[in-house]
Amino acid sequence: MVRPLRLVYCGTPDFAVPTLHALLAAGHEIALVITQPDRPVGRKQTMTAPAVKMHAQQLGLSVEQPEKIRRNEALQQRLEQLAPDAMVVVAYGRILPEWMLRLPRLGCINLHGSLLPRHRGAAPIQWALAMGDAVTGNTTMLLDEGLDTGPILLQQMMPIAPEHTAVELFSLLAEAGAPLMVETLAGLANGTIAPQRQDESKATVARLLEREDGRMDFAAYTATQLWNRWRGFQPWPGAFTTWQGKKLIAHRVRPAEQAGAAVAGRVMAVDQRLLVACAAGTWLEMEELQMEGRNRVPAKEFLRGTTVSAETRFGDAASFSEV
Repeated sequence: MVRPLRLVYCGTPDFAVPTLHALLAAGHEIALVITQPDRPVGRKQTMTAPAVKMHAQQLGLSVEQPEKIRRNEALQQRLEQLAPDAMVVVAYGRILPEWMLRLPRLGCINLHGSLLPRHRGAAPIQWALAMGDAVTGNTTMLLDEGLDTGPILLQQMMPIAPEHTAVELFSLLAEAGAPLMVETLAGLANGTIAPQRQDESKATVARLLEREDGRMDFAAYTATQLWNRWRGFQPWPGAFTTWQGKKLIAHRVRPAEQAGAAVAGRVMAVDQRLLVACAAGTWLEMEELQMEGRNRVPAKEFLRGTTVSAETRFGDAASFSEV
């Protein structure tokens, strides 16, 4: 039986919410919640609070939203006065400074959505899907001054199903990671967990996504690779190409059984299905699309009133001729 611990919780998005609730349900004291400042969101740039802040306030917890933490003397003094047993960090979004790492007696414990050392970095769930991984999972680790380089405490594996996109996988890993963190804190407090150094030879980096990652390069990737990237890059940056000089968003795609090499990006209509030639003689079916400035529609409706010829290609200006 582990006595309740005094904790400081650092987290920001929805991914961090289940762990916050699990720690309270386990009887631990959350002395302070640290989260990112409110940010403008959407086209109207509405100031929006992080998910963790909203849940923390509903739970009656004290919340801080510092713009800076590295040289924040007021925050440092407050944390020193709180004297937490541990700091729990889940998708906070900032690298903790050295003074914060050495403050709690049990250390700063992080929940990371990958099987470290694979997919270190800001977007592990997205890149696990984009790289076509068959399994992923969660890792709890002691933070150090590197980027996800600290000693591993516990890990759990999770298979990735073909229908999973980043949206589903985020939710699944967030829920599974909450009890893993509770178990990790118990093991650290009881001395039953021995931190294990990461194998640097197996490390990969899951960098922050950029808008251009969503651009579909039909010459560089096979249909399966583009499908995996589409799965990983939901909801942002998604998957897109161009048609007649305008952006064309692919809302649903899937590798097709069609075989035969063709110029990358060539479009073919088969039984009201829209197929695009990709690398290595593979074809991708575009099941649902959206032209810039228009509504999203099934491929069948997209093809209605559109002539597809042997010269039709995605990614080029004036690639379609309309009837």
